[in-house]
Amino acid sequence: MTGEVKATYESVAVSTRIRLARNFQEYPFPGRLEKDAHAQEQAAEMIRRIGDELNRIEDFRLYTMADIPNGTAAFLKERNLISRDLLAHRRISAVYVSRDESISVMVNEEDHIREQYFTKGFDLQRAYERIAGIDEAIGASTPFAYDEEFGYLTACPTNLGTGMRASVMLFLPALSRRGVIRTIMPILSKKGLTVRGAFGEGSGAEGELFQVSNENTLGDSEGEILQEVERTVSAVVKAEIAERRRMRVEEGVSLRDKLLRSYGILTHCATLGLGEFMALAADVKLGLALGFFDDEGDDDADRTAEELMYGMEDIIVGMRPANIDELNGAPLSAQEQDIYRAEYVSKALRGMRFSV
Repeated sequence: MTGEVKATYESVAVSTRIRLARNFQEYPFPGRLEKDAHAQEQAAEMIRRIGDELNRIEDFRLYTMADIPNGTAAFLKERNLISRDLLAHRRISAVYVSRDESISVMVNEEDHIREQYFTKGFDLQRAYERIAGIDEAIGASTPFAYDEEFGYLTACPTNLGTGMRASVMLFLPALSRRGVIRTIMPILSKKGLTVRGAFGEGSGAEGELFQVSNENTLGDSEGEILQEVERTVSAVVKAEIAERRRMRVEEGVSLRDKLLRSYGILTHCATLGLGEFMALAADVKLGLALGFFDDEGDDDADRTAEELMYGMEDIIVGMRPANIDELNGAPLSAQEQDIYRAEYVSKALRGMRFSV
């Protein structure tokens, strides 16, 4: 017997992120700073000031981009703790990362500061309150560039105003596979929202993960932006759950067979490429969401399914190339990574004790 479709936000909303863009009044913006004869001295001063404030709140680890190897930079990027733009300014850039990786503060990316807070699930208000406290602490010692008409001044005009991006990562296999997502995107665009892949602008919907975030930052308050993103994400979550129910009824046994086969491959293969792994892992997550991997009479089925979904996300992040090298303690060839991934995923899934 199998359970029912999971009708919870947690079965769709993977994580929430709030990002704030800020610049200091007294320093040139990063694009100009890099051309300054004293760029490295000014950057070092900024990095020190920000670190002094952050470490009054909790312990942060500093990674100076000019000093870390490419493997470490790739590791941080795979975990969404840094961006491509930060790496483009390696001579003057750095990042502070909290111990639990829920907070990263990038220094001299496109702007002087890009503050990010991540939390699992769907909790925009909590995420905003947490990063707002970080923002207040940094701005208390060194004033931000601010204009009464245009709000926070940023390198890119699209970030003027609040400088805030509120985004929720959603797992949307039903809307994606059944083509409904294409009809939703234009509707969101009219609301001033955008849908991107898991790694932001220009990235694909790897693993059927989509970011829904606000496009507009000027003219609306932080509260208004949060409310609009929350309303929209709630509507998308409901649409995904409804489509999953239709999918289960219409595709039935053939769909369950496909998803179970994907689980079988992940637990019984000798080599596993990243692309294949992402597709198979999405199948297993969909099987959990559709209730194919738990028993109907289990009172804890919903809780267990949600925990397994989050567990799958942790495995997905950990099985990217630079993360595998970090786990292994030394770089591996592409073939060695595929072998490592197959062994690791098989062991991890068996340890999670799916009911299939």
